[in-house]
Amino acid sequence: MSTGVSVVGASLSDTGRVDTRTPYELHFQAASRALADAGLTRDDVDGLASTGTGLLAPVEMAEYLGLRPTWADGTGVGGSTWEFMLEHAVEAVQAGHARVVLLVYGSTTRADLKARRRRSNLSFGARGPVQFDAPYGLTLIAKYAMAAQRHMYEYGTTIDQLAEIAVAQRYNASLNPEAFYRDLITVEDVAASRMIAEPLTKLHCCMRSDGGGAVVVTSDERADDLPKPPVRVLGTGETTSHTAMSEWEDFTVSPAARSGALAFERAGVTPDDIDICEFYDAFTPMVLLTLEALGFCGRGEGGAFVEGGRLRVDGDLPTNTDGGGLSACHPGMRGIFLIVEAVRQLRGEAGDRQVDGARLACVNGTGGWFSSTATAILATRDYG
Repeated sequence: MSTGVSVVGASLSDTGRVDTRTPYELHFQAASRALADAGLTRDDVDGLASTGTGLLAPVEMAEYLGLRPTWADGTGVGGSTWEFMLEHAVEAVQAGHARVVLLVYGSTTRADLKARRRRSNLSFGARGPVQFDAPYGLTLIAKYAMAAQRHMYEYGTTIDQLAEIAVAQRYNASLNPEAFYRDLITVEDVAASRMIAEPLTKLHCCMRSDGGGAVVVTSDERADDLPKPPVRVLGTGETTSHTAMSEWEDFTVSPAARSGALAFERAGVTPDDIDICEFYDAFTPMVLLTLEALGFCGRGEGGAFVEGGRLRVDGDLPTNTDGGGLSACHPGMRGIFLIVEAVRQLRGEAGDRQVDGARLACVNGTGGWFSSTATAILATRDYG
């Protein structure tokens, strides 16, 4: 099965420590590189999806990039935004509302924080539903810590099993020359790092970097005439869950159970068919709950599933092959990086971290505190 739509260009801006660029410049870098990768120019683009730079993000970015799109998307649902936007871009191309859609993001969260010389506030304010969490000090990190604690209580998952996720992703990052952190770590290193929100220490948490990325989407028909092998979008799914923690029905179940079911059904494949996974990983519990929700293992089985190096590039289920947000790059909303890495893997362009024979990828973005998820199944041109 196929949507009839492909990703034909994918690239990153400068990433890591970028003290001399603005977010707009990183958007421009990523967009220019992705269009060049696709063999297209800005004159070919009639659809634009962007968010994160302000109230009028897609309008501002269109102006900055010299575009006049007739289709635009400024969806904002946190880290899963780019997987949501991918589904929307697919629908736009299918409907004939756009021929070539550019998804682009850039952020200097590390540089901005350094310049202000203060800690970031991750409480997300005290208006709307979040006001009922705020008096209890439930920052973003604390909410993920609660999910981890509940999973450990319900299923006997251990903190060392969660640490295995960080260790595996650092191994993958060690093979990625663009990764922020490349030195190998152990489970003991994760345990010994500074406590952030019990039971999560610093190495269970994503790092902060600068950077951006972009992908270009068009029809399969047009894709076949472009210079690089297209990556087919076989199926997608999206969903939302909660903002107030009291409205999350079960702290051990990611809403990816819904978005993933839709994506796999629409793609006509199963988790057993998948060669690589690219999952949002702001914290190690996010990866574990995503694996269970998408059906790669049973509910409550994630702890045992991730042991033994299974998630390494040379493991049974290579996951976050670039090192993820835990080790490679995390400039605020990482969802676009998941798509870029999946495209590189399916094209065979990932260098030392390349997974041999990768033909089918599962991409899953998570926003907020398991507040939203979107899933995409991507495949090589010759898959099936």
